[in-house]
Formats: sequence, structure tokens, C-alpha cells
Amino acid sequence: MEKFKKMTAIAVPMDRANVDTDAIIPKQFLKSIKRSGFGPNLFDEWRYLDHGEPGMDNANRPINTDFVLNQSRYFNAKILLARDNFGCGSSREHAPWALEDYGIRVIIAPSFADIFYNNCFKNGLLPIILSETIINDLFNAVDSTEGFQLTVDLEQQKIISDSASDTEFNIDFELDQFRRHCLLEGLDEIGLTLEHAKDIHAYEKKQKEITPWLY
Repeated sequence: MEKFKKMTAIAVPMDRANVDTDAIIPKQFLKSIKRSGFGPNLFDEWRYLDHGEPGMDNANRPINTDFVLNQSRYFNAKILLARDNFGCGSSREHAPWALEDYGIRVIIAPSFADIFYNNCFKNGLLPIILSETIINDLFNAVDSTEGFQLTVDLEQQKIISDSASDTEFNIDFELDQFRRHCLLEGLDEIGLTLEHAKDIHAYEKKQKEITPWLY
């Protein structure tokens, strides 16, 4: 898993509450478990005007020009600004896979669905919970300033606005320190287990000596 320490990027606004995982990545794309290749179908039903299926050439599909990800001012955005209860619905881990594959590394919202929130940390995404008032201020800043950027500093647990912006932000955010450590070090559950590889091998060696008939 890629480490996350500090990032400066364009923020894209998703001004909808209760965005569910079927909207993030529709069910027909769940056949693959490779964790990659889902980015082109992120928000597929909102992003394109036709019905998407696995294997389609997305470059030739008609796009919805009103949808934020298709607007040039938000190209290359890596921070997603969202509303209440983002990631609700089914527990599919493909949702954070699709966001990460597209390039999103940070999601800022007033609240998240619990399973989606937990899945984000397992896949290198940083979900940040802020008050509705601050979220509204961020939406206004993004809307009024083309190319609006934020710096997200996980080590300092701060969100800072681009110095070129008319609106200044210096926001502290809270995060569980174990999850913070895992993101800073790029550790998923497998990585955490491998940190104890020497102890695991020592245990296995001892077990072979104690119960050789099992081996």
C-alpha cells in the first residue's frame, strides 16, 4: 500500500448526500478482484450517458458534461469533497478500489458509512470528518476559485488552503492514531502481519519441533 504523508491537490466537489457504493462503482463491475482497472468506471452511471459494462471502450462512450469529474477544472483532482453519509449501501470494497484507481487519495465529508470508512484505510485512502460548517466553507471556496487546491498533511493532521486562494484555511482534523500510523507507513493488514514475520517463523519452527507429526 502506498504511503500517505502530505499531498497538495485540486479538490473536486460531490455535492450530494448519501452517495452509495453502487453509485461509486456499479454492481456489474464487481466481477474482478484485482483491485485495479476500476478508475474509468468510477461513478459510471453519472459520468456517462449510456449503460456501462465491463470491457467497454470508455474512450468512445458519450459523457455527461454536467458531471463534475468531466469538467476540465477538476481534471487530476485527488481530493474529493463530499456530503453526509458518503459510501453508504453495500459493503463492497471495490468502492475504495475505484476511487484510488482514479487517483482520489483524500475524501472530506461530515460523515461516512462505517464499513466504507474502514475500507478506506485498508486501501490507502484518507477519509476526513469535518463539521458541516467547515464543509460548507470548503464547497464555497471550491466553487468560487477554479483550480482550488488544498494541502493535506497527515503528519501534522492539518488541511491548509493554497496560498494563491482568496480563502484561507488552516484546519485541524482528528484521526485514530493507529490508522494514522498505518497510512503514514503504507501498511495494510497484510503489511502489519509481515512486520511480525520473524516471530511467526520462530513460532512455526518451534511448533515443528513440538509436534513434528503434523508436518
